[in-house]
Amino acid sequence: MIRVLLADDQTLVRAAFAMLVESAGDMEVVGQAGTGAEAVALARSERADLVVMDIRMPELDGIEATRLIAADEDMAGVKVLVLTTYDTDDHIVEALRAGASGFLVKDTRPADLLAAIRTVAAGESLLSPGPTARLIARFLSTPGLPRTTGGPDDLTDRERQVLRLVARGLNNTEIAESLGLSPLTAKTHVSRIMGKLAARDRAQLVIVAYESGLVTPGAPE
Repeated sequence: MIRVLLADDQTLVRAAFAMLVESAGDMEVVGQAGTGAEAVALARSERADLVVMDIRMPELDGIEATRLIAADEDMAGVKVLVLTTYDTDDHIVEALRAGASGFLVKDTRPADLLAAIRTVAAGESLLSPGPTARLIARFLSTPGLPRTTGGPDDLTDRERQVLRLVARGLNNTEIAESLGLSPLTAKTHVSRIMGKLAARDRAQLVIVAYESGLVTPGAPE
């Protein structure tokens, strides 16, 4: 069972999401938070596998709450799926840098939300890869945003190829097909890249790929 924590300041939104999550046979709601501070406390106390986190919340916003969860070694296994009202939200990249594993817009289809929860909980591919990559490319060029540390200099040529494909939004199976590898080999490459770059998940790999110039906005696929 995937243990899901719902964090949103709107009670009706939380209730709707709770009904949806509970309707799935492989997940359960272990808590509901109306503020970012509550989300951090409940993520720790309830041992949630995944937090569905709204960005805009009182007391402590979703970005800071995500940062606190990601920085806490006791919650190293907790994934964060950020919700936003619009897919052009200026805070998306900040949330990904803070440790979020992906994002969805609030008006996404119910089936897509459940699929997103499963995907992020499994630590597989970044959600909404096209929009995510475009947003990262756009906001990385915005002055004043903090930069991540590390880069792809220590990667092998093959690992840099894999990283480019991760940044384009491909999952392990698609990477394997593109490079003529087995899915297991592709997965191993991604895991090694994450280890070398000290990346928490694929979202951070995308950020590193764009910040380092390995992938550039508008470049051919």
